[in-house]
Amino acid sequence: MRTHTSFLPARRTVRRAERRVRRRPVLVAATLAIGVLATAGFTTAAPASQAEASGSLTNFALASYTTATDETASEQTAETAFEKAVSDADAAKTAATTVAADIAASGLDVGTTETTVDTTELETALEDLSQAQTLPAMYSTQLAETVTTLTASVSEQAQALRGKLDAAIALKAQREAEEKARREAEAAAAAKAAAEAEAAAAAAKKSSSSSSAPAAPRPVFATGGAVGGTSPADAQATARAMLGGYGWGDDQFGCLVSLWQKESGWNYQAYNRSSGAFGIPQALPGSKMGSAGADWQTNPATQIAWGLGYISGRYGTPCGAWGHSQSTGWY
Repeated sequence: MRTHTSFLPARRTVRRAERRVRRRPVLVAATLAIGVLATAGFTTAAPASQAEASGSLTNFALASYTTATDETASEQTAETAFEKAVSDADAAKTAATTVAADIAASGLDVGTTETTVDTTELETALEDLSQAQTLPAMYSTQLAETVTTLTASVSEQAQALRGKLDAAIALKAQREAEEKARREAEAAAAAKAAAEAEAAAAAAKKSSSSSSAPAAPRPVFATGGAVGGTSPADAQATARAMLGGYGWGDDQFGCLVSLWQKESGWNYQAYNRSSGAFGIPQALPGSKMGSAGADWQTNPATQIAWGLGYISGRYGTPCGAWGHSQSTGWY
């Protein structure tokens, strides 16, 4: 897009002087012609009174003065229109250039592929208007109107782009605020979970080292179970096979059997209507077990894997979890 230099006051003074110089021969010739006619009238006509002659000359002088004054007023009007047209055009071009640069710098999607304003026609009209200042006022006035019309179009396009950019900036700020809030919430939740886990581990350690810690009751072991099945006996067999992966021996299995017998009876479909807990380990909510597998609702092995991981992270051992359950009624 092209740039256009604003006209300085000194140039306006030069243009006015040029107009007056071009019009001066015409005014001088008109004045001489009127003078000749007046002289002829005095020679051929009957003598008139001195007052009448004086009145005629006075009228002539006033007429000449009035014509010059009207011309000056017309020039001033045209000059004012010219200056306003150029000033408004400069402002519109500046706005168009600025918003295009701002959009490019932001790197945002403003919802349109046209992110610049074409000012070619306005530039051409401004050049024509500049050249027309050497012509009669009526020509420059018409061109000033054309510049004003094109200026309005450029301004409207620049304003539309500015509105789109402002909307894109606001949307970006909103998304950033939402993302910040999400990260803060996750960090707070993680900190809370860590604190709870630390407190639970400390409690489990204290419970395991205390001589008054509740002992595991005689567990009711189911017999005839097979790893991978869905019956309570099958679930116990699956859990026993998984203990070694956590470094636990059979001494921990009795606590685990007692714990989950109390919670769910080792039924993978067990559901607590009052709390919403679900499955063999009674996860609350049950969807937590989805981290261990998508089949958490139907596969006892998935539920057991999640439950053993929960016990290990929070209580250290199944017996630690059982001791907490005996003390508080939950684990």
